[in-house]
Amino acid sequence: MLSWEYPPRIVGGISRHVYYLTKEFSKSNIQTHVITCWEPNCNEYEKQGNIFVYRVRPYSIQTKDFINWVFQLNMSMLEHAIRIINQKDYKFDIVHVHDWIAAFCARALKHIYDIPLICTIHATENGRNNGLHNDLQRYISNVEWWVTYEAWKVIVCSRYMKYELNNFFQLPDDKIKIIPNGIDIKDFQSLDRQPDRDFRRNYAADDEKIILFIGRLVREKGVQVLLEALSHLISKNIKCKMLIVGRGPFEDNLKQTAANLGIYPNVYFTGYIDDQTRNKIFSISDVAVFPSFYEPFGIVALEGMAAGLPVITTDAGGLNEIIQNGVDGIKVPVGDVQALAQAIESVILDPEYATALKHQGYLKAKTKYGWDVIARDTLKVYRQVMEEDYLIKSGQRNNIIDINKASQR
Repeated sequence: MLSWEYPPRIVGGISRHVYYLTKEFSKSNIQTHVITCWEPNCNEYEKQGNIFVYRVRPYSIQTKDFINWVFQLNMSMLEHAIRIINQKDYKFDIVHVHDWIAAFCARALKHIYDIPLICTIHATENGRNNGLHNDLQRYISNVEWWVTYEAWKVIVCSRYMKYELNNFFQLPDDKIKIIPNGIDIKDFQSLDRQPDRDFRRNYAADDEKIILFIGRLVREKGVQVLLEALSHLISKNIKCKMLIVGRGPFEDNLKQTAANLGIYPNVYFTGYIDDQTRNKIFSISDVAVFPSFYEPFGIVALEGMAAGLPVITTDAGGLNEIIQNGVDGIKVPVGDVQALAQAIESVILDPEYATALKHQGYLKAKTKYGWDVIARDTLKVYRQVMEEDYLIKSGQRNNIIDINKASQR
């Protein structure tokens, strides 16, 4: 398993995805070796059940160029992978790479050791930027296409992402498998949680509602729209505060937007927080809002549902597939400030409606998006690829059709 992030290194959603997926594999006595990027104050090697984690350092050649840094990381990952295979005489069955950043190492291992490659595409550069506008974006998109071309199967988290890869990368249907992201309900407090009132008073008065956003602070997450919606609520004398949890390159712009709207005293930028603090913030909040412009899946919406909060999202991408509008959450059109403000108002001023949404959301997160189901479906893809690989290498290519039929069962 190749991923540039793995806990405690958390940049986006890939880190937790790889962690929980391999954790479920370990329960089934499946051995997974995770090669990832080094993080300060972490062990370079650790064993967690059947999970072996190797945190490798990119070459110590200083560069301000992200592309060069990525390539240096890949060379270091490749050296480490070769050392593992040669020293321990492992015969790996699958190489599974997550997104484009580890693509070079993945492709090299595939061809050096003749191991089938599987790729999970969590997002695309074209989708993140609503098009490709410069040479860097075009380069990243080319690498994304290249790794999907090299992969035997490509896993995506939503029908939206499948459609994107079908149309933008021209990938055939039979190469793509849809397996959603998941949630571990045990990581979140129960619906009957009791909020810490003293902790809550650090952010809001007792008669103020708390609106929560968690995520990377980048333009496509739509926090700027949420700030405008907050301005509408405050103009109607609705008592509320907003917590913006996370960090990212758009943070200064968002702070300036809040100041320009005259609502800065009602907004708290918490920066990065650990999981324990995250759970405490979930427990004191009244509604979680995720107004994304682009969202391949939207795992943070599942986190809000698992934490027992009413959740409001846009109808962007995978979010549109998670939420059943008015039943287990609320969906509004992308970029619609007025609709977003009205949705928030309907939840924080109607406790019965809020309670109905959060109970249905919690039930969906618990029953439909468990990691045990997701790991099982991922293993089906592995087994199908391994069987097809065996048939090809043993000269039985024509029998692959039968394997494909069996995999559906």
